[in-house]
Amino acid sequence: MNDAELLAFHRRLVSTPSVSHDEAAIMDLTEAVLRERGARPVRFGQNVFAVTGKGPTIVLCTHLDTVPAGTAWTRDPWTPEVVDGRVYGLGSNDAKAAAAAMTSVFLRAAAHGGIPGATLVLLLVCEEETGGKGAEIAVPELVRRGFDPKAAIIGEPTGLGVATAQKGLLALELEARATPCHAANARSMGVVNPIRAVATDLVGLDRVDLGADHPLLGPVTLEPTVVEAGSARNQVPGRAWVNIDVRTNPGEAPEVLFDRLRAAVKGSELRLRSSRLAARETAASEAIVKAALDVSGKAPYGSRGLSDWVWFKDIPAVKCGPGDTARSHSADEWVWESEILDGARFYEAAVRRWVAVSATGAST
Repeated sequence: MNDAELLAFHRRLVSTPSVSHDEAAIMDLTEAVLRERGARPVRFGQNVFAVTGKGPTIVLCTHLDTVPAGTAWTRDPWTPEVVDGRVYGLGSNDAKAAAAAMTSVFLRAAAHGGIPGATLVLLLVCEEETGGKGAEIAVPELVRRGFDPKAAIIGEPTGLGVATAQKGLLALELEARATPCHAANARSMGVVNPIRAVATDLVGLDRVDLGADHPLLGPVTLEPTVVEAGSARNQVPGRAWVNIDVRTNPGEAPEVLFDRLRAAVKGSELRLRSSRLAARETAASEAIVKAALDVSGKAPYGSRGLSDWVWFKDIPAVKCGPGDTARSHSADEWVWESEILDGARFYEAAVRRWVAVSATGAST
């Protein structure tokens, strides 16, 4: 797959709608392209992987699903337009640029029997934007089939900056209940307004020690994001509910932080909805970190956003790819053609460098 074919493939990906949970068509496309080029793709669910070469296993993983197109779009989201080197279209930046670049690297390698010294796995997954049946099941499936990944690169739009740490998510609910009553009678009846209860507890949560700052990721953050309470202006509601988004750092177990937060709540109930999206960090001594940084020439950084890196537990990984995260999920999303080409060059160089660094005895 030469550069012109790579850019044409990227446009085919963009022109194939793939909103999360509806990825069958785009997986059909990628499976067919891989097969046409002599690869032997394996399909399970709406995920596709292919393998080439021999040696320690390194995985190139990214997702093909997108968020829905918003009403602010001024172009057809699924008709890619190239204007002065920019490719417009839904998913063009997040993350079909990485998918096209990774696929081209895999096919170029496969055409020559692989990259010497490595088993290269291309893993294209669904439902990254929503979670469930993508990398969460795909990574264990690779292991079940006998692969033992020693490293991974997660394709996301990072401007080819190398993220060596990523925040996790602790999803919480804060709820207070009361007997609904007329607002004029609440005090005389001794009814504690649940809105006031959750408001007081939210202020209390702001005083909790969330742990030490991370050198790349900064502080743990706690933000209320959704509030539900009341339906009538003259009635004290029977319930007040708040969704709380906590972005965690590597190190402390999320459940330990939750227990500390729950202890600060007095008039409400704090519930743990999910702690499965754990923070990730790869040590600087790992070969994949050294290789990626050598190729990028940039300092490592920490990513506040989630990605499929979550599912590569205990597998050294970095997050890196063409495009700009600021364009993700935006109206009239776009990516430079040059970024896609640079992404392919980066991925190939990083894999080759990883082989070389691993051979010198760095961690794998």
